[in-house]
Amino acid sequence: MLFFLARMVVIDSTAIMIKQKWDKGYSLFLMVLLVVACSPKRENVRPGKLDITTYLQYADKDTVYPTEKQLELLSKAMPKAAFAPAPDISDRAYWTAIANTGSGQDYLEKAKGMLGKEPEVPISDSIYRLANKQGNRGIYKPRYYRTMDRLEHFILGECLENKGRFLPQIEAYGKAIMAMKSWLHPNHDDKDNGVLEGRRVTIDLGARKFGSILALAGYLLGDKLPKDLRHEIKAHIQKRITDSYLKSTRYLDGNNKWIKSTSNWNSVCTSGTVLATLINSASYEERLATVGSALNSMDHYLTGFGDDGYCSEGLGYWGYGFGHYLYLAQILYDYTDGRIDLFVFDNADKLKNVGNFPENFEIQNGTCAPFADGVSSISSKGSNFAHVLSASHYGAIRPTEIRMEEAAEQLIAWQHPEMFEVATTATASEVPGHTYFDDFGMVISRGKQERPFSVAIKAGHNAENHNHSDVGTYELFLDTDMIAGDIGAPSYTAGAFSPDNKARSSWGHPVPMVNNTLQSNGIDFKGVITETAFNEGRDKVVMDIKAAYELPVLQELTRTMINDKSASGSITIEDHFMAGEAVHFGTAITTLNTYEIVDDDTVIIQSENHRVKAKIRSEGFAFRIQDTMVPVKHLREGGPAYRIGIDATGPAKEGRLTITYTPIYE
Repeated sequence: MLFFLARMVVIDSTAIMIKQKWDKGYSLFLMVLLVVACSPKRENVRPGKLDITTYLQYADKDTVYPTEKQLELLSKAMPKAAFAPAPDISDRAYWTAIANTGSGQDYLEKAKGMLGKEPEVPISDSIYRLANKQGNRGIYKPRYYRTMDRLEHFILGECLENKGRFLPQIEAYGKAIMAMKSWLHPNHDDKDNGVLEGRRVTIDLGARKFGSILALAGYLLGDKLPKDLRHEIKAHIQKRITDSYLKSTRYLDGNNKWIKSTSNWNSVCTSGTVLATLINSASYEERLATVGSALNSMDHYLTGFGDDGYCSEGLGYWGYGFGHYLYLAQILYDYTDGRIDLFVFDNADKLKNVGNFPENFEIQNGTCAPFADGVSSISSKGSNFAHVLSASHYGAIRPTEIRMEEAAEQLIAWQHPEMFEVATTATASEVPGHTYFDDFGMVISRGKQERPFSVAIKAGHNAENHNHSDVGTYELFLDTDMIAGDIGAPSYTAGAFSPDNKARSSWGHPVPMVNNTLQSNGIDFKGVITETAFNEGRDKVVMDIKAAYELPVLQELTRTMINDKSASGSITIEDHFMAGEAVHFGTAITTLNTYEIVDDDTVIIQSENHRVKAKIRSEGFAFRIQDTMVPVKHLREGGPAYRIGIDATGPAKEGRLTITYTPIYE
């Protein structure tokens, strides 16, 4: 293992100094490498590497728990000893070397600044119940994560300094966390607060982190903590994490339903569960079964991506979910000396495409489509761990700064400094004229004007992760401004995930409504791209979206997008329908910008920096324009949002409605 090799090295005579640029608040500093050979090299994997393709063939399709044949294969790749995520505090050569680096010094200073602050958990039962009922994250989540962040810093701060000043806080925070009746986010408990009431035990995005932080404390600090506290930590992790997880993997009970999910929940909860169990459990059989279950579970998670790398959850959840997948991949790679390689898994090409998703998903100038619960910008204030490891393992663009949010990430960075070297200058994405994610049916058509006018449009299906019932939705960008189209996600409050939420249903999206019928939910309610034509001056996409609606009378419903890239550009969205009997037809322009309905067929949209004209015309029916505010108070992209409805004045058996968007330059 990595640090066992490091212990054999005389630090002072073999350390290698590397300059590295960190987060905005960081300056250039010297990073000490214990020895380059300490980092596992993928081309020098020891014999006994697990063939994941073969491993998955022996899986039981009904459960996640590994079969006997899988356990047999896995046992040849996995060591008998528990996982050591770093040397413990007694290895002063290691920790002194880290403490003398710029990142170590900065980390310690931040930890010192947190001393004296009390833990903010447990929250009261009344606050927990209120948050559960209202979906109100603001009354508990900041308290949870400030508590977690401080404890992580106290733990690593003590390892760096070794003076004992952080130990009273670590003990107080550990006891406070273990005093929590539930480690869940309250809105993740059932409506009867079953976890709070002690009727069941389950793992969520919060619980997995509480568990993994306590596991790090118990292992890294060892005898520095009171014996009874260490035993209590072990017992809580065993009950709240390991036992709960393994029970669900065997029987797929009502808890931990995420273990067969394709969403970010799976990778995030799995990674924390594996870390906590590999450190904490004294049973090799439990550790083996946990890793084996995780591999089967990650097979489900990765099916949520297209082979082309497309992430239907959006870019923010790509960073969160895939970042934790990569964190799991790294700890298993280190733990097994490369014998378990999730960086390749059973499909190296797909993983490479997923790792490069942000660059391919960018529309222009750092913008991207906020489909589903995504974001409209490729930049982020959170961890960019996924970008860092994707640069190292998949050749993605190397970032110019490092942003980490978890101690486990920091430990990986200190042991693999070569992965965390930053680019001295930013590398701009060289985006092509178009990108076609054909697995999910999503196209980005990019204008190449001085102020590029571009569109992202998707077919997809209405069972995607964080689905918005939005087959056919699109987003227009002029330079850096989001002009019209998808208004993005509602903030996560009570009712945010209801299909009746106006920002989540197709009513709040720029898609057709036929006979006052919205799109239905489910994998069968989908769109299919039937024609594409990509040229330097003009892109065309045709999609059949009829299947998104439960309307037997509907015989045809197609949406055509044409991006004319000549001059200042124009983007046309055209819907054509045919029905067995006359139907009422309508669609909408949705926007977060101010606008003016100029006349019966013209709308002017005013963004921060630009104006765009939307010209509307119809065939087979007359229409009227009627606007309204989207009745959702909190939207992730800001607000308010508006729905400019375009509805036929009477029924028709066939018709065509066309909206042409053109920039206005005066």
